[in-house]
Amino acid sequence: MRCLKVAFGMEDEKMLTEAHYGDSNFFLIYKICDDGSIELLEKRENKAKTMREEDERHGDPGKFRAIINQLEEVDVLAAFRMGPNFLRIKDKTNKVVFFTRTRDLESAIRRVVEHFEELLEEVREKKSKT
Repeated sequence: MRCLKVAFGMEDEKMLTEAHYGDSNFFLIYKICDDGSIELLEKRENKAKTMREEDERHGDPGKFRAIINQLEEVDVLAAFRMGPNFLRIKDKTNKVVFFTRTRDLESAIRRVVEHFEELLEEVREKKSKT
């Protein structure tokens, strides 16, 4: 069975955050597998949300590292919107970013399932380079 660990940046229990991923209130981490199984693994506090950003600007490298470190075992960062660190995540980590195009959690999970094969391939490519 092939599975992905996906972290959704959340505003509340049902809605993905409208803010940048790094400003999510918390992350819901799911295990989504090719057999159709979907399991909530954990609700994880976003410890980077309250970080003071250098020069009070978005896209802070310190906040970027904090997010990546607290989601180290995750394959896919699923977001309605991503901030300026998107390119940093894409180019400098083994994480895949997926834009859900919806804030509704159930719909976002369905979109990940619909794109499972492409996401799995992207994850494999990134991990082979590290």
